[in-house]
Parts: sequence; C-alpha cells; structure tokens
Amino acid sequence: MREVAAAAAVSVGTVSNVLNAPDKVAPATVARVQAAIDQLGFVRNDAARQLKAGRSRSVGLVVLDVGNPFFTDIARAAERRAGDYNLTVLLGTSDDDPRRERAYVDAFDEQRVFGLLMSPIGDDLDRLLLLRNRGVPVVLVDRDGSGTPFDSVAVDDVAGGRLAVGHLCDIGRRRIAFVGGPAQLRQVRDRRQGAQDAVDAVPGAHLEVIDTPALTVLEGRAVGEMLRDRTARERPDAVFCANDLLAIGVLQALTLMGGGLRVPDEMALVGYDDIDFARSAVVPLTSIRQPTGSIGTTAIDLLVEAAEDLDRHVPKHVVFQPELVTRGSSTG
Repeated sequence: MREVAAAAAVSVGTVSNVLNAPDKVAPATVARVQAAIDQLGFVRNDAARQLKAGRSRSVGLVVLDVGNPFFTDIARAAERRAGDYNLTVLLGTSDDDPRRERAYVDAFDEQRVFGLLMSPIGDDLDRLLLLRNRGVPVVLVDRDGSGTPFDSVAVDDVAGGRLAVGHLCDIGRRRIAFVGGPAQLRQVRDRRQGAQDAVDAVPGAHLEVIDTPALTVLEGRAVGEMLRDRTARERPDAVFCANDLLAIGVLQALTLMGGGLRVPDEMALVGYDDIDFARSAVVPLTSIRQPTGSIGTTAIDLLVEAAEDLDRHVPKHVVFQPELVTRGSSTG
C-alpha cells in the first residue's frame, strides 16, 4: 500500500479509503490510485485486513444442492446484491449431508466471514446459534425461521403444495401421487402437507406418497419407470413432484425412455420451483414458481441489517407466496 501511495502521490490512508470506502474519495483521486494499483499489480492482503477488522467482507452461502438451478438462481441474486454492499459471496453445497454441512459452517467460521446464509438440512440449529453468539449474523434461506433467533427468507411451501394438488383436482384428477424426499427436509414435508390438505378437501381424492432419497432427475426417472410399469388401474392419474428435477425425470421415463404414456392425458404432472428447464421440457412442465431473485436479494439485505447491531437486532421472517404456472404437462 505504501508503494501504491507513493506512485499515486497520495497518503496510505487515501489508498485504504479507495479500497474500502471509495465514496469518501474524489473520483479523480480514485482513478489515480486505481491506475497505480493496476500498474504495480497490487493485491491487498485480506488476511491482514481481517485481523484488524475482526471479520472479512465475504459472505458464506451453504445450499442443499448447487446442481439444482433453483439454488443457483438464489446464489446469483445474492451475489449481485452483495456487490452493492462491497461484499463477496463464497458458495458451498451440503448435498443433503449433515457432516458436509457442518464442515462448511466450520470453514466459514474459521474464515471470520461477514455473515452466513444457510439453507439447513434439518432442524438442529445449535451450530448456527454458536456462530451468532460470536457476533456472526446468520440468515436462514428457503426456510421459515419463525421461533428461532435467526432472520429468514422463505416461500410458503404448504401453500405451494395446496396450489399444485388443488390444480390437479380442479382438472378432474383423483388418484394423485406425491414424489419427494428425503423427509428430513422441511421443504419436502411442507409441500407434502399442502398436497394432503388439498386432497382432504376433495371427496374421492387420494394421495399416494412415494419417497425418494434425493431430489434429482435420476431419482425422478426411477419413480417414473416404476409408475410406467404399473397397470393402468394401478397407476395414479396425476403426479406432484417436490421439485422440478424430479418432475423432469418422471417425464423422461413416462414419455421418452420406452414409456409411451401420454402426458397429461394419461398422467398429469406438476413440479416445483419453475426452473428454466421446466418451460423447455419435451412436454412443458406445470410448476410452482418461487421468486428466487427476491429470495437471494432479501437474504443479503437481512444479513447486512442484522450485522449493524446484532446484540439488539430483532429477527425478521420474510415469507413469499408461491405462484402456479400452468403448462402442457397438466393442461394438454
């Protein structure tokens, strides 16, 4: 920094302001310092800066599955919003593995992150509470944190399940299967509950629950193959999947991979998340849309607000409402 200051003919303090609070420096001076940085190839020592500041300008984000476009879209929105606060986002995926989840939380704790955005696997939040007690704000993402000391941003998944199965009942389907798992995921349980609520409200309707070990295309394909091999009388006339990846796998097995079943004539299909692939599937997929951009942006805003005075901060819980998007897989 001293070399940059000498090259730009400014003080070391001015260089520090350019790096950390450029709005406090005249634009011409910022340009001169930046030119010196570029010329000298200067990269600041963030570890040293963290020792002085007590925490970094990085935000940890742990999601359930980075391969799911739903979480990728949330991460992208969070990253864009973090940039507005001069923060960066470090991404980790737990792959629904509690040990992997714990390892990422520990790693981010060791790096003294500015804060943590977390999509937890289960209901044990003790490790996150320890983090918060050390002054690191935590925001639960895709999970309603009501009743916890953490801010949260989520979607009403019970309402989403009701929307999906209510739609299937409205088009005359009565033998409905819910496909999803693992059950330890709150999102899966809530969507299943909403589906059951919708079925209970319609005389003659029935819900079959088909558990899966993961929310992936391959697991959906396995379920689709199983349903395809049943007799017409034994098969459900509609399927609601806990996410779009499962629904796309079911659709592939039913229509492409030796299937030959007509969707939606013989079996209607609804997914959840409304990822980009949903609208471009071989049969465009009806899905429950979640506002991924708003989820990611709001999570960062809540984190920054909490960081301002964590001791006196009162947690906020933002719950968005889902939206039914109908396409060819249920409407023909």
